[in-house]
Amino acid sequence: MALKKQSIRNNMHITVDGKEVIKDDLILLSEEWNETQENFFRKMLRQGGHFRLKGRKFIIELKERADLDSNGDKPVNLPPIPGERSF
Repeated sequence: MALKKQSIRNNMHITVDGKEVIKDDLILLSEEWNETQENFFRKMLRQGGHFRLKGRKFIIELKERADLDSNGDKPVNLPPIPGERSF
């Protein structure tokens, strides 16, 4: 069982042995992994980090997306309403 394109999101920067890889190359690599290795890789996709898998060095860097709304824009901070108290 290999990874699917849906597993690899746009907010990830993945390098293998120092070279940036695209989704299709990563899917081909994952075809030779066993279930335990694939589950480990999926966990690392969620949290990011540096690790080795089957003799290859992977670096997964996650781009922060917490400050964006559903459209990919920064949220608008509205000024407080006059006369309203904040607790």
